[in-house]
Amino acid sequence: MLSDTRNRPLRELRLSLTDACNFRCYYCMPHDVTHTFDPPSERLTCKEIVCLVEQFARLGVVKVRLTGGEPLLRADLMDIIAEIRSVPGIREIALTTNGSTLEDHAEALKAAGLDRVTVSVDSLDPDAFQRITHAPVDLARVLRGVDAARAAGLNPVKINAVIRRGVNEDAILPLAAYFKERGCVLRFIEYMDTGTCNQWSAEDVVPAAEIVEQLHERWGLAPVLDVPYGQVASRYDFLDGSGEVGVIASVTHPFCGTCNRGRVSARGEFYTCLFATNGTDLRTMLRAGDTEGLFRRIDTVWAGRDDQYSVVRSEESTRDRAGRVEMYSIGG
Repeated sequence: MLSDTRNRPLRELRLSLTDACNFRCYYCMPHDVTHTFDPPSERLTCKEIVCLVEQFARLGVVKVRLTGGEPLLRADLMDIIAEIRSVPGIREIALTTNGSTLEDHAEALKAAGLDRVTVSVDSLDPDAFQRITHAPVDLARVLRGVDAARAAGLNPVKINAVIRRGVNEDAILPLAAYFKERGCVLRFIEYMDTGTCNQWSAEDVVPAAEIVEQLHERWGLAPVLDVPYGQVASRYDFLDGSGEVGVIASVTHPFCGTCNRGRVSARGEFYTCLFATNGTDLRTMLRAGDTEGLFRRIDTVWAGRDDQYSVVRSEESTRDRAGRVEMYSIGG
């Protein structure tokens, strides 16, 4: 099994299919910033994506998560999923979406071979939802998409909610109540200093411990102790037996020590950290048909990996974010 300089294996691949999105969430692609997206010719084709996944699988990757941008904007998404499904060694295919068109595609996603879906829902208040997403999509449509995914068998459906002080910390208990009743697995995520444009400040972070305290006071929680290596969420069972909830605490409780995720942008750049400033070009070798060279390059990059940004995060590093890759380019 391929490992980096800190003995972290490469087991998961987060693969962005497009950097474009129809939402403008403050923590990823703020509406008051001009964003320039790659033309379709710059993005990896279905054939190139499958070849890439094959090389990652040879090096130990067993799980692929398709991200964006918004991956459901890819017209060939079902073909991509079906082709990845046939790659030897890949045990699980998941997809992260804003849910805006999930209602229309849930059954097709399942039929193509998708195992699970994660939907971003940061508030159940329609007005707050619009302020967060700045999208021409109603919250009700996203929630119908969640129900459609459940009905299609993409279970357990996971929900991501980024919590920011002064924006939606009042959504914590309503989100938990709503999704626990529907058998969805909710993950609260601390507001992170990703990319260059989301105006992150430490004062805006609602610590995971504060979120857990609220949930525990309301329902009672018990930590899930048997958590697989590389899983980023701290997980808790509701004491009433109605499921589980989790928190992802990249800011207050970094998990760099067990990070086993590689990330590839829609244009074929390989990143070893969500907070990276530089990626490694894989597209040139893909388009030249140099499969073995591609395999060796991925091997070399991961074997030399030493990053642990969240562990060494400092005031200086959060101020100096110039050149950092945007989250929508590598899928969070």
